[in-house]
Amino acid sequence: MERAPQQTGRSTPGTPDAPGASASFVRFVIFGGGVGLASSAAVALLAAVLPFTLANALVTAVSTILATELHARFTFASASGPGPGSGPGPTGRGPLRCGLRHHLQSAATAAAAFAVTTLATLALHAFASAPGLAVEQTVYLSASALAGIGRFLALRLYVFATTRRQPAPVTLDLRAAPARRELLTTAS
Repeated sequence: MERAPQQTGRSTPGTPDAPGASASFVRFVIFGGGVGLASSAAVALLAAVLPFTLANALVTAVSTILATELHARFTFASASGPGPGSGPGPTGRGPLRCGLRHHLQSAATAAAAFAVTTLATLALHAFASAPGLAVEQTVYLSASALAGIGRFLALRLYVFATTRRQPAPVTLDLRAAPARRELLTTAS
């Protein structure tokens, strides 16, 4: 029995041409953290000329698009490089290389992470009327770390996973097997 090699032309996290989980996670932290730090500075600068809510909304939208592009190109990309049919499936059209599906799904994971940190902070304030800054930051950063891990897993296993692992089809190669009569004559 011989297994036929599985040829999909695309990579899946865990395949030889896709970065491993550790490498992807380090890249995720570097690119996501870098965009987060830049966003923090951008909100502060924009809030000087725009209402804070509007500045935050603009920076959040731009930073989510930027982070999604960086994750598609570098965090979850295959060694053969992003492009149609390789890596996470960027379209290669225009300045944005991810499709709308990738951006919407990534935005959903960012919204879920925002909800986790918001709920954690609200829960803290429900239990403690005036928590200190250190406690509040500890709760926020802990929730942010958990949400980040969840977001990494969702992006790696769902958003940027272009193929699902399926068992390779089993083929039976009868040419290589000796005829039954040959087996009987060699055994005697």
